[in-house]
Amino acid sequence: MGKHSIAELIRNNYPDYYKWVAYPADQCVCIHKVKEEWGILSNFGDTPLMIDGITFINAEQLFQMMKFRDPEPLLDLYHSKGLTIKMKAKRWENKYRREDWGTMLVDAMKFCLVQKYEQCPVFKEKLLSTEDKFIVEDQTANRKKSPDTWGVKRNGNTLEGSNLLGRLLMELRDKGTLAYHLPDDALDFVDVIRNMEK
Repeated sequence: MGKHSIAELIRNNYPDYYKWVAYPADQCVCIHKVKEEWGILSNFGDTPLMIDGITFINAEQLFQMMKFRDPEPLLDLYHSKGLTIKMKAKRWENKYRREDWGTMLVDAMKFCLVQKYEQCPVFKEKLLSTEDKFIVEDQTANRKKSPDTWGVKRNGNTLEGSNLLGRLLMELRDKGTLAYHLPDDALDFVDVIRNMEK
């Protein structure tokens, strides 16, 4: 694992969330593509979110923008759509990512999911409809040998991986909220966007 890998950051800063899990495939709700049955559970799902008067197209855009403070990457990401948001954020990370990102990344995701839960009734209804099923981001079709920190891959009759997104979604579903603690300046980037868009 590299020093910038999500897994490494979670192991160092969120040890309670650092683990590998396996689920019976026939008991899982699988997130694949946004246009499929469970696609709205994806961070790329069509669920606009408003934070302090600024609208973000989905939870993924909001989450990726929370990594930055500087106008250049923020403006680029704010005007991006779809999978390009994640790809562009990766390109900006080496130079511009917040130095404290590792200590806040899980809390940032929790914040984004709570906003989605509170602002998007369709997402909330779909999430609650999963009831006692396991929720996983199924990355079996991805070319990489192993799933990334957010998802799982099929191994016979099980789906295995860190599945951090699925675990947070299940926690949100079961508790109705997620506890998070963000730095005082975590949302200052919203003002940066507001000032640039005037």
